[in-house]
Amino acid sequence: MSRELVERKCIVDGETKPISELLRFVVVNNTLLPDFNKKLPGKGMYVSCNRLSLIKAIEKKIFHKVSRHNLKISDDFVEIVEKLIKEQVLSSINMARKAGALVTGYEKVKEVIQKGKVDFIIEASDAGNDGKEKIAFLAKSLEIFNLFSIDELDRALNKENTVHIALLKSDMSRNVYNKIRKYKNFFMINGENNA
Repeated sequence: MSRELVERKCIVDGETKPISELLRFVVVNNTLLPDFNKKLPGKGMYVSCNRLSLIKAIEKKIFHKVSRHNLKISDDFVEIVEKLIKEQVLSSINMARKAGALVTGYEKVKEVIQKGKVDFIIEASDAGNDGKEKIAFLAKSLEIFNLFSIDELDRALNKENTVHIALLKSDMSRNVYNKIRKYKNFFMINGENNA
């Protein structure tokens, strides 16, 4: 995995981190907006990609201090950010599907794992225990993410009953992986996932 060289400082903890570990925000017309695709004008403010840092930045009015504006921040801002990060992940999974960089279905996933073509696995959070155990046995050292329900994966891929997804080794899978890690890290507290 290539390490991202561009770094920025988190306005909450003051630590310099790779951009892949940060969330970017900008001020437009005195309103705080998430800008994860770096398309909005204005100087970016960066916060470590975790829920607690974002809550702290809002509650302690750190965004106000750094921007020197009396900002409008919606009451459900943290939930909006969470939803945007999740949508980015699901959209990247769909793009990987369109690019032919993933396979779905137990048998196809099993086949590509056995051929050593898999980067990592996405498994529905509500998958049956039997299927989970079989995939875990096959996957051995492969990382398995189970952050999304069957329904969420179905909607992302425009398919039915999406339980197991194997991301094939490619640049596209690295992009999906980085977005999944960012989403997962958003819920991390002291190294534990609280999603």
